[in-house]
Amino acid sequence: MTIQLKVPGIACSACVNTVTQAIKSVDANATIEADTKTKIVNVQSEHSEDKIKEIIAKAGNPAA
Repeated sequence: MTIQLKVPGIACSACVNTVTQAIKSVDANATIEADTKTKIVNVQSEHSEDKIKEIIAKAGNPAA
């Protein structure tokens, strides 16, 4: 499943790394692409959009 989320708090490469590590901790096979300019994160994962939002929020970057 491919999920596209707006993540207002993703502002730098450290934020991208934090979000990537958080998602990879629950889905090692996930593919994550993030753009700090547009604040868009694309995730290809076996998990639902709600689960990905929850993971990102726990990492400190709430998804809209």
